[in-house]
Amino acid sequence: MPSTATGSLSASRELTFHQRADLLKALAAHLREQRPAFYELSARTGATLFDSKFDVDGGIAVLGAYAALGRDRLPDATILVEDEPQRLSKAGDFLARHVAVPLHGVAVQINAYNFPVWGMLEKRAPALLAGVPSIVKPATQTAYLAELVVRSIIGSGILPEGALQFVAGSVGDLLDHLTPQDLVSFTGSAATGQRLRTHPAVVTRSVRFNAEPDSLNCSILGPDTGPGTPEFDLYVGQLVTEMTVKAGQKCTAIRRALVPREHVDAVIEATRDRLGKVVVGNPRSEGVTMGALAGLQQREEVRCSLKALTDVARVVAGDPNRFGVVDADPERGAFLPPILLHCADNDRPEPHEVEAFGPVSTVLGYDGLDDAVRLAARGQGSLAGSVVTHNPEVARAVVLGLAPWHGRVLVLDREGAKGSTGHGSPLPGLVHGGPGRAGGGAELGGLHGVLHHMQRTAVQAGPTLLGAVAGERA
Repeated sequence: MPSTATGSLSASRELTFHQRADLLKALAAHLREQRPAFYELSARTGATLFDSKFDVDGGIAVLGAYAALGRDRLPDATILVEDEPQRLSKAGDFLARHVAVPLHGVAVQINAYNFPVWGMLEKRAPALLAGVPSIVKPATQTAYLAELVVRSIIGSGILPEGALQFVAGSVGDLLDHLTPQDLVSFTGSAATGQRLRTHPAVVTRSVRFNAEPDSLNCSILGPDTGPGTPEFDLYVGQLVTEMTVKAGQKCTAIRRALVPREHVDAVIEATRDRLGKVVVGNPRSEGVTMGALAGLQQREEVRCSLKALTDVARVVAGDPNRFGVVDADPERGAFLPPILLHCADNDRPEPHEVEAFGPVSTVLGYDGLDDAVRLAARGQGSLAGSVVTHNPEVARAVVLGLAPWHGRVLVLDREGAKGSTGHGSPLPGLVHGGPGRAGGGAELGGLHGVLHHMQRTAVQAGPTLLGAVAGERA
């Protein structure tokens, strides 16, 4: 199994949280200096410069965020004492506390092709802060960009030897060797995630497993936000952004645009006008605003999904067979235009079950908020959802309705628009995961992401010994 580093797996966990936080901070500073080289290679994945910055800068920002978390919220120690002593006896001479310690294995991190930098670093940051080494396995299609970043990390000499290893290509029998002290973190298709989750070693040894597969995320236009309101424009702008950034290859992208039935035509018209200004082509060329998909295989998969969707919905913007491309061959390159669909029958299963992992979204009309929440739940669990409204009652009703089925919900209006991070941006301090189809896991999430790589143990003892275990002097 090829790797770029070997060595003692205990080196990381022998450091304190503060020391690990300092490594993350130094690593972020180092990678920030290397960004031009990363941007240049990222263009080969079909990413525009904006897309590349989204991927590269976003990943580096995660490192910085976890560095700050380690310094601000974690002790300068190798264990985390989670709570105050709990009395287990009336006299107070027998107590208990919970402590968390790093697992003594490795974090096997299997990443998707769409974000070769951010996807890798968002897994690496909490693992490093917890003191657990990582084995990174990138998706083959864009492994060359992940490899360049890992080579830069190893070459910097910042991390302890063995803290980061890299596997190119197939993992072979790697999973067969997992122990109860190891973890697997996966991002990719639901089908692949299910195969990994049911691997005999994962099941029989109770290996911690976190999955972040695809999901049919939705965005709901509130009934109070018709044409002419600021929220209507925000909704359309957000929809177009989610369709075109990274050519729609985002696990959090809006796949279902849920709109009051009376506003369907207006949303389609406004979205079509904005999509008409999107320039598809060579991501290095001036004026191009959307590049290619990661490969021809991905384009074929999107076309197959489109076929299933267009059996029940009509194309209202874009044509996958006829479109212009700037400075590139539309057939040899994995290009597609942004494609908007409209499904008049919102109960058809296809829009709620088939994901075209590209620049594709489907507009569905709803009748009342209860219907909108019902349609959102038809996705069977999503990473991210959003509601655009200026009405507090609508916001509360939709959030409470969406929460059981979503890992994150954005509420957007004119007040929060300027500072909004957008529908599809995973943030280090917030849960990135979701129930059901979204995998049932929670990558990131601030301290939650760190604790996922640690074992929480209840320690029972008398006051003196319990204090000693917690690192407190008598």
